Amino acid sequence: MAEKFEFQTEVNDLLNLMIHSLYSNKEIFLRELVSNASDALDKLNYLSLTDEAYKALNYVPRIDLAIDKDAKTLSISDNGIGMSHDELIENLGTIARSGTKGFISKLSGDAKKDSSLIGQFGVGFYSAFMVADKIEVISRKALEKDAYKWTSDAKSYEIAPATRQDHGTTIILHLKDDEFADEWRVESIIKKYSNHIPYPIFMDKTEYVPPKDGEKEGSYESKNIQINKANAIWRVAKSQLKAEDYNEFYKQISHDSHDPLLYIHTKAEGKIEYNTLFYVPSTEPFDLFRVDYQSGVKLYVKRVFITDDAKELLPSYLRFIKGVIDVEDLPLNVSREILQENAIMKSVKEASVKKILSELGKLKQSDKDKYLEFYKLFGKVLKEGLYGWGGEKESLLDLVMFKSTTRDGLISLKEYKDAMKEGQKSIYYISGNNEKMLKSSPLLESFKKDGIEVLIMDEEIDTIVMPMVNEYDKTPIKSVSSADIDEEIGVKEESADDSKITKTIIKLKEILKDEVKDVRATGRLSDSAACIVYDKNDPDYAMQQMLKQMGQGDLPPIKPILEVNPQHELLIKLESNEAAIYDVAEVLLDLAKLNEGISIKNPSELSKKITKLMLKAL
Repeated sequence: MAEKFEFQTEVNDLLNLMIHSLYSNKEIFLRELVSNASDALDKLNYLSLTDEAYKALNYVPRIDLAIDKDAKTLSISDNGIGMSHDELIENLGTIARSGTKGFISKLSGDAKKDSSLIGQFGVGFYSAFMVADKIEVISRKALEKDAYKWTSDAKSYEIAPATRQDHGTTIILHLKDDEFADEWRVESIIKKYSNHIPYPIFMDKTEYVPPKDGEKEGSYESKNIQINKANAIWRVAKSQLKAEDYNEFYKQISHDSHDPLLYIHTKAEGKIEYNTLFYVPSTEPFDLFRVDYQSGVKLYVKRVFITDDAKELLPSYLRFIKGVIDVEDLPLNVSREILQENAIMKSVKEASVKKILSELGKLKQSDKDKYLEFYKLFGKVLKEGLYGWGGEKESLLDLVMFKSTTRDGLISLKEYKDAMKEGQKSIYYISGNNEKMLKSSPLLESFKKDGIEVLIMDEEIDTIVMPMVNEYDKTPIKSVSSADIDEEIGVKEESADDSKITKTIIKLKEILKDEVKDVRATGRLSDSAACIVYDKNDPDYAMQQMLKQMGQGDLPPIKPILEVNPQHELLIKLESNEAAIYDVAEVLLDLAKLNEGISIKNPSELSKKITKLMLKAL
């Protein structure tokens, strides 16, 4: 007897979207269903080689398509792992991991663009309702006797006992129109999206048979033929593949409707044998900046699928990479611990990272515009690799790019170094979260005056990683907010001589002793009266803010250094007007903080003090 169920609320929302909003690219439903069938075969294939209970199964993996024009149905069958009664409910009646909410939140209103998200969010099965008003799923779990039929009209669903001769799943779509009851149309979609599924796809196809000797006319016969190549593309020689082969396979494994930006195909022979095929997407994956991002790389051992959920295969700063790693010398029942500790996997990972970074470097040299397209998408993620002491740091430093005070667009560290002034000892940068404010910072006054270029680092990740980058190509990298660069940038002793304002500095130190580490004269300022800098061993303000966001808000407060301009009229006049220093000191410090984007404790108090000073001036 059939059991009736209501869909989870989120599934109802999703089905309405599928049916009414994403109809313009409806052919992708077949890609999704074939991909699901391939996954079911992957799972059973793996178990039949690694689990004693499944080794006795005698089957040849395959996917079958069947069209019934009279009944207007299209069926997709596989002899994979199959689903039990409870798994039919779990997999088809609900959506795990808030997949629907994430999917809906990413919708842009562009139906073609939005339909490319379907597979990425693991909701591909429901795309079948774009072309069918009723769907039946008959499934039998491997090693189990009972089969069940799941039936739905997109409003509710029911499950009833069924019969099926062997394990696997058959999906029967009752089509809304004749478009997908056409053999040629279905075959063309398979060749477009699923040509390189590693399992054969068969379909009954009507073919013309020429007349035999003595016969006047030929005839049409239905033959069950394979309609895809079913080759593991990553094991095929590059010379035998075209760009469209690579692009088709990318779309199949990534569920992305766009061509990739770059593909990297490697076959390694010798002590360790493996094949890799990596892709750089041309669009940003939806979970790129989520902690629970899905790995885009599938691991195979001797063509046997092992896992697509191993984040250990590549470092997290390459999480945008999609593709396949196929290793020869690993046990088929490889565990996550083995993936982390195995010497072979460690070598494959290191070589893969080196190859990917090398190819990105080549792209940067050969096609700057295309590289900038890549960098706009994934530059922030790439910079994460600069954190810590990884062996790829030098390669990454050649790839990262930054804004500049003297040039438009983005430049590399090499481009900066090539343009350094004669006698310039370091690469200089200023960091914060507001480009406009950074470019107008008093800290840049002496650099502008002397024509020295400064890199603008206005991304949060810059604040985290750059303090860990000490040099590039043997040239030191220093922040302009560091207190120890005066001499280096050509500030002369006499210009920093505080003899003209000795009393003022002593008094400022006394008044501000609880708020600053030191007060001293500097020659780095030309127009401004004062600026904030930090001791070379202290994190600057931007870094302090990042540490708080990362949960380290309990660190002791770090006091800045107030540097004052001994040539500025304000400081010179204070020397002969000691009483005014008490009114000016806090204002001088607060304004210096505001110039660097630093929040001040009491804005209303600052306003009162400025008003008081203006009244005195009037």
